[in-house]
Amino acid sequence: MKKKGRPGTEGAPRSGYDRALGLLARREHSARELRTKLAARGHATDEAGDAVDRLQQQDYQNDARFAASIARQRSSQGYGPRRIRAELKSHGLAEAAIREAIAALDGDWSAAAAAQLRRRYGAKAPADHGERAARAGFLLRRGFDPATVRAVTHAEVDDPGEELD
Repeated sequence: MKKKGRPGTEGAPRSGYDRALGLLARREHSARELRTKLAARGHATDEAGDAVDRLQQQDYQNDARFAASIARQRSSQGYGPRRIRAELKSHGLAEAAIREAIAALDGDWSAAAAAQLRRRYGAKAPADHGERAARAGFLLRRGFDPATVRAVTHAEVDDPGEELD
């Protein structure tokens, strides 16, 4: 039985560059993510590094663009800046790229947190202190900072520090 694939590629091993370019054609990837995927597909570390370097020189791969893309997506999904920062760090991005991506969002985090509360709990006010605390916990898990959560829920919230990092 013949494998399906691109015509003319039967039996020809794909180079690290070609494989990475194919991955980037589907969606943005961080440089670290591309290197990891290439290594998992059997490409040598040097070959993967050279492929990613070449893609960066051609501006096919750009960590700042990747960071901005992920930040926009997560923000539109209702996540707060702490959660977005943690995800970007998990992709191995530089702190400068992370700061720039979050600053570029230029959103009103209080309005975003309030919108998440309305989406989750409706317009009705919390019945008691326990429900208010549950709402605050929901927003903290979504990555909103304690000051924003306090302002939106009027709950007593401790600063958990950098738990999401």
